[in-house]
Amino acid sequence: MSKVLLDRNTAAGLGAILIWSTSIALVRSITEQLGPLTGAAAVHLVGGAFCWAQYFFRFRGGALPFLHLRRKFLLGCGSLFVFYMLALYLAVGLARSRSQVLEIGLINYLWPALTIVFSLFLLHKKANLGLLPATILALAGVFLVLTQGQRISISSLFANVSGNPPAYTLALAAAISWGLYSNLTRRWAGPRMEGGVELLVSATGAVFLILRLLHPEGGSWTLRAVLEVTFMGMATALGYLLWDLAMRKGDVVFVAACSYFTPLLSTLLISLYLQVAAGVSLWLGCVLIVAGSLLSWLSVSDRNITPLAKPKRI
Repeated sequence: MSKVLLDRNTAAGLGAILIWSTSIALVRSITEQLGPLTGAAAVHLVGGAFCWAQYFFRFRGGALPFLHLRRKFLLGCGSLFVFYMLALYLAVGLARSRSQVLEIGLINYLWPALTIVFSLFLLHKKANLGLLPATILALAGVFLVLTQGQRISISSLFANVSGNPPAYTLALAAAISWGLYSNLTRRWAGPRMEGGVELLVSATGAVFLILRLLHPEGGSWTLRAVLEVTFMGMATALGYLLWDLAMRKGDVVFVAACSYFTPLLSTLLISLYLQVAAGVSLWLGCVLIVAGSLLSWLSVSDRNITPLAKPKRI
């Protein structure tokens, strides 16, 4: 375990998790002020500019590595990346209240479990029977953390879903698409492929901008909105750059297991930033998340990995 924690590529994934903990609260605040399409376009255009600035600083005077990206990665992972961001921003924007944002977050945060499950099929990993109770524990913790203080039960959750199906469906679609993206990045990009995130973040900004021009939204640019968009744009770029590095070169299973901590941190920030009350079940959820995370990592370890065949260039 110590070797994993000392590996800089795996540590990059942990850094992304910390950064992403701010996303739901800020996305909601931005969409309330600008609308989901306007806010998402601004965030990703700022993020794309930041990505390219650091990219050319790193590779100035040399060949551009992204020219060698495989078509599978560009088309497959690119589509999943853009779709994930579209689904997430629309889901958070369509939430009818800030309390409902917690439920949307709950469904979106299924992606860590899905990342580990999909790794069994896409990365040829093997798991023991401990993965099932581990996933149940972690998801139970996620449920408690993201519904703490709201008196939300399973029945009320389903009642809310039926009252706002587009938002919940988009949140679930986002979780599935990110679980697939995280694994297929490792499979199709490989550890030596550079430049993918820069293209994907910029493409996402362009897609949102086109949608915004086709579907005008009301909104008001204030100093707070500008600051939030700027911070979120830079955080988006940095977060996905770190995640991409972890998925290509780090311990995918360990990072995915640690990502169960994201809803805990995210809920704390939602409670503080959006002024949604936190409850006692937050701490019980924390215990379940920690237990589920450790069991997930132990049930699918690097020692059980079947090496992938070297991918052919397209």
